[in-house]
Amino acid sequence: MDDDESVRSVCMDLLHHLGFSTIEAKDGDQALAIFGERAEEISCVILDLTMPRRDGVGTFQEMKRRRPDVKVILCSGYSEQESLSRFAGEGLAGFLQKPYQLGELKDRIERVLKPAP
Repeated sequence: MDDDESVRSVCMDLLHHLGFSTIEAKDGDQALAIFGERAEEISCVILDLTMPRRDGVGTFQEMKRRRPDVKVILCSGYSEQESLSRFAGEGLAGFLQKPYQLGELKDRIERVLKPAP
């Protein structure tokens, strides 16, 4: 989920290259509407921090309220420390600094989706 169409497009292309199916959303409200209909199909959410209508923090909190086990990777152009401070203790699964490369995306997703021992 990202409000920038080019960022969404590149991310979806990278995810398809890695063998994942994708669902895109342009803002938090659209993401929550999709999540409400398809939550059980979703393995992982890549969530932009700054978006119009509903930001990443509000979107994340609502997704966790609806499905506490949802895996969310925060994606932002802000620093990791600055971004994660808004989510302290809320169960974020990972962080990706924009701009990111295919290898970084692959690494974060593999870590997030890896079954617990």
